[in-house]
Amino acid sequence: MGVELVVGQILLIVAMALCGLILNRILKIDNSLGCLLVGVAAVWLVPQWGIDTGIRANNLQDLVFYLLLPILIFEAVWHIDPSDLKRWLKPILLLASVGVILSTLFSAVFIYYGINHPSGFPWIAALICGVVLATTDSAITTTKLEQHKASKGLITLMKGESLFSDATTIVLFSLLIAIATHSEGSSTLSIGTFFISTFMGGLVLGGIMGLIAAILILLLASHSTTRIVLLFIAIGSFYLAQNVFEVSGIMSVMGTAIVARKCLNEKEHSFLLGADGNWHWLALLFSSVLFVLMGLVITPDMFSHQWLAILIGIGAAIISRSATIFICTIVSIPFSRSIQKNWQGVLIWGDIRGVVAIALVLTLPTSLPYWWTIQSIVFGVVLFNLLIQAPTSRWLIRKIKADE
Repeated sequence: MGVELVVGQILLIVAMALCGLILNRILKIDNSLGCLLVGVAAVWLVPQWGIDTGIRANNLQDLVFYLLLPILIFEAVWHIDPSDLKRWLKPILLLASVGVILSTLFSAVFIYYGINHPSGFPWIAALICGVVLATTDSAITTTKLEQHKASKGLITLMKGESLFSDATTIVLFSLLIAIATHSEGSSTLSIGTFFISTFMGGLVLGGIMGLIAAILILLLASHSTTRIVLLFIAIGSFYLAQNVFEVSGIMSVMGTAIVARKCLNEKEHSFLLGADGNWHWLALLFSSVLFVLMGLVITPDMFSHQWLAILIGIGAAIISRSATIFICTIVSIPFSRSIQKNWQGVLIWGDIRGVVAIALVLTLPTSLPYWWTIQSIVFGVVLFNLLIQAPTSRWLIRKIKADE
């Protein structure tokens, strides 16, 4: 009976994702928005038919964290050009390290004093919310940039920032959750040691897994087995990093993708034929499912009870991002490739929170008394990004193209 229930839930969620893609086709809107709207509609309609999906915010953590997130990260890394990434590595690392920390702190201060309820929403809650809002999802904006044939440097910068900032935010998020829940070991390591061990450990593990993947692919020498190995190694590297070696799963997935792609490009590129298409449909399916899940856990109470917190969160996200980009632009001036001033508008307004932000708030421990407030704020910011920022970012992209 349990298996039947799980299979039924999976089929229902995928059917909703397909409806969202159909809605996108009809209304000419972003896939993520279409899937989100279908999820919200299902919350209203399904109970009217006497059906309980069994999907709740507190039973999605493992699905999101161990299955959806590794696939989406691997797909994003797989399609980025390593040579372009190397050229823009300094500003990317600046945005993904100093930028994430600054954005987290700015957002936390704004949200903490804006909500002004220390007993119900303490500093640790503001910091957790701030680090989730520091995530970026470049997919929507970079797609538009590519359509308008904008600067390849800007596209690489946004993709690279999104990837590396994901790793930073997830490590920070894990550290803050450990502190909030008083987990063992949260105070035994200094923050610096924690970062170095998790980041470098994840990268080393990912490099090893990437080499293993390349060897297996060359040994099996088949298009079909190539896809199986890559899918297995994407999820497996994340699982081993998180559960066995206790290092950064995201860094492990990134290292796996980069090393595997590099080795295969050098030795036997023919085995990769068709792999890009394979990752494209997987990423489309999983990102669509994630936005459907967001729609399913959104409740009207979030907006009736938490509307002020959501407005504060939107303001905090925009202000913190603006300040962060301004500071990082100045700091990057000595670099051989720096952040251009005319890119600032797109980097600020095109900063869309997407799959990682949703994944993180869906994994919040419901034992934390403020988890629902954080989830409401993040969902509100994501909705603002999709409904307001994403559609209106097109004119900024046109302006950049005209300047170029």
